[in-house]
Amino acid sequence: MDKQQAFVVGLTGGIGSGKSAATACFEKLGIDIVDADEVARDVVAPGSQGLKEIANRFGDGILLEDGNLNRAILREKVFADDVEKHWLNNLLHPLIRLRMQYLIGESTSPYCILSVPLLVENKLTEMCNYVIVVDCPEAMQLERALKRDGSTEQTIRNIMASQATREERIKAADTVLDNSTTLSALSTQITDLHNTLLALSSG
Repeated sequence: MDKQQAFVVGLTGGIGSGKSAATACFEKLGIDIVDADEVARDVVAPGSQGLKEIANRFGDGILLEDGNLNRAILREKVFADDVEKHWLNNLLHPLIRLRMQYLIGESTSPYCILSVPLLVENKLTEMCNYVIVVDCPEAMQLERALKRDGSTEQTIRNIMASQATREERIKAADTVLDNSTTLSALSTQITDLHNTLLALSSG
C-alpha cells in the first residue's frame, strides 16, 4: 500500500517570536517536526557540498577551528551585503527544500510540523496544507532575541527588516498563536489547535 501523503502544517514567526517554544509544544504532543534551522545546519555540516562552496566564496576565515561554519561571521557578512545574501540564498535554498521534502516524506505522525523562520518570505507556504504564525509585538521580539542570541541590536534589527512584516505573516496564517504572555498560555492554545489539526489531517 502506498504511504499516505503527509498533512503538512507550516509554523513560522519572526525572530524572537517564540517559534522554537511552539515547535517544542507540538513535539511533546508526539508530532514529527521538520525544522528548517536543523536542515540548514545539515546542508552546511563539515564535509558537505554547501560548506565547501561557502569556504570557496568567503575563504577559510569563515570556518571555526573544528571545521564547522562560523555562523556569527557569515551572518554579519550576508546581512550587510545584499549581493552576498543573494548568492548564499541561491546556494542553500534548493538544498534545504530538497532535504525538507525528504523528511516530510519520512513523517509518520498524523500531521507534521514544518518549522521555518522564512516560510512566508521563501514562499514555502505552497508546501503546506495549513499555516500557523507565532506572533508577539516587535519590541518584544527585539528584547527576546537580544537576550538569546548575543548579537548586536543592529544585527537583530537588520534581520527583522529582512523578514516579512508582522502584517504579511499574519495575512498568510490560517491560525495566529499569541505569544505575548506566558509559555503556559502558548501551550494551551497549541493543545486546542492540535485537536483541530488531528481532525483536519484525518479528513
